[in-house]
Amino acid sequence: MSNTKVIDDGIELLPPNDRSASRMLVPSQPELRFPEIVPAAAGKPRRPLWLALALVAVAGAAIGGYWWLHAAPGLPAGIAFGNGRVEADEIDIAAKFSGRIAALLVDEGDVVRAGQVVARMDTQDLEMSLRKAQAQVLGANRMLDEAQAGVEQQKAQAKLAEQQLTRAIVLVDKGYATAEILDQRQQQMSAANAALAAANARVGQAEQTLAAANHDADLYRIDIADNSLVAPRDGRVQYRLANIGEVIGAGGKVFTMIDTGYVYMDIFLPTAEAGRTTVGSAARIVLDAAPDTPIPAKVVFVSGEAQFTPKAVETKAERDKLMFRIRVRVDPDYLRVHTAEMSSGLPGLAYVHLNGGAEWPTSLALGRTDEPSR
Repeated sequence: MSNTKVIDDGIELLPPNDRSASRMLVPSQPELRFPEIVPAAAGKPRRPLWLALALVAVAGAAIGGYWWLHAAPGLPAGIAFGNGRVEADEIDIAAKFSGRIAALLVDEGDVVRAGQVVARMDTQDLEMSLRKAQAQVLGANRMLDEAQAGVEQQKAQAKLAEQQLTRAIVLVDKGYATAEILDQRQQQMSAANAALAAANARVGQAEQTLAAANHDADLYRIDIADNSLVAPRDGRVQYRLANIGEVIGAGGKVFTMIDTGYVYMDIFLPTAEAGRTTVGSAARIVLDAAPDTPIPAKVVFVSGEAQFTPKAVETKAERDKLMFRIRVRVDPDYLRVHTAEMSSGLPGLAYVHLNGGAEWPTSLALGRTDEPSR
């Protein structure tokens, strides 16, 4: 028999006459087999490779976009910035007294001026009370006229009593009248003076009654006027909270308006920049809706206490945990011209001129018509 080795499924088989083998079955080392690489068919793209390239491109774009959003703009030294939202103070227009709404003269979104009537309450009961007070004024006037006439009458009586007393004194001196007559004339004179004093007192009382009636009438007029709800400042109606015919209590809100004369943005700056920011420093606001139109502003408040950065505010130094709140107010002269363009809630950036800072870059420069008032 031949000494040829036969390999079957990884087991080396030796012939029986091979005396060098100590056993008939000896396991052999398995042969390494590599996967066969089959070339791709012509014209068919390799999907895994294209998918990987697409994922890499998307990831790169996301990282680049994140860096672009959070990277600080190219600003000269001495100018700090922070992001925030344009805000304006909200003012509630409410009824002073409880009553029924008779008329609504504006609606949501309307621009109103200070002193403009925006709603009227039902004042029928107050008007009736006013008529009653006016009638009382007329009655007090007549009482005053009567009291003044009584004073004139008592003045005449006192003058007559004085003349009679004078004649009695002469007659008594000449012996043509008795002392009893003189005493009577003196008593009449005293009584006339007392009656005159009482008449003057009635005049004073009538004058006080007339003044009280006038005050009541004026009070009703004021109450009627207060039932005409007016806008306290220039602004825009934000919400309408009641309808015509509804009965609301004292202090019930009818409208909520925003004060467009005081528009501001609150930003947060780290200690190094907040320490160089002073009230009155020039500032600029750039809204996301108008990135090419810087708005003139001014720093009106610098917080004296540090606070943690709110989650909704992103800053260029996110590692700083304590920030200072800075309030930047839009120039009032700019607001008078661009009131319709300023909407509460618009996001944007506020740039603050620090002490010893450089001039504004060209991108934040203002035109002559937009320069803030000095």
